[in-house]
Amino acid sequence: MSRPLTETPAHASAKLALTGDVARPARLTVADLMAWPQHRVRAGFECATSGVQHHRFGGPLLHDVLTDAGPGFDPVRRKDRLRFLIAVTGADGHHALLTWAEIDPDFAHAPVLLAVSIDETPLDLAGPQLVLPQDRCGARHISGINAIRVDGGYSSWLSGDGLGRA
Repeated sequence: MSRPLTETPAHASAKLALTGDVARPARLTVADLMAWPQHRVRAGFECATSGVQHHRFGGPLLHDVLTDAGPGFDPVRRKDRLRFLIAVTGADGHHALLTWAEIDPDFAHAPVLLAVSIDETPLDLAGPQLVLPQDRCGARHISGINAIRVDGGYSSWLSGDGLGRA
C-alpha cells in the first residue's frame, strides 16, 4: 500500500531528508510517517553503559517508506537491488549502514522500523528512530533521524578489478 510523500509545515516537528538514488526524494516528519501502515515490535537492546533496555516501538517499515520513494534499481532484475546501501544519520551524528537485502522481502526481510513512537509516546518533536529488533546490541538504533540516503551508485567500484578500474 503506497502512501504519498508529503510536506508538512516547518514548525510541526523534526524532519528527515530522504535522498540519494530515489525517484522521489522527500523531507518527512513523524506525522508523514504515520500515513504508512503501522507495525508494532518489542525490542531489547544490550547497551554498553546502561545494560539491557526493553521498549515497544511503533511505525512503518523502512522498506515500505523507501520503496514508495522509488529506489533507482531495476525492479525486474532481482539482484540489481543487492548493490544498494542505506545510510541513516541521527541528529546527534550517530550513523548506521544497512544493505537493501536486509530489509527486502525477497532476501532477509528484517522488520526494520522507522519508529514514530516509543512505549506509546509519540516522537513528533524528537524525530523518528531506526529500530532493528533483530539486533541484540543497540548500536544501530538511531534516535532523531535527520537523514536517510539510498545509494546504489558505486557500481563502477564493483566492475573491473574491484579498485574502480575497469
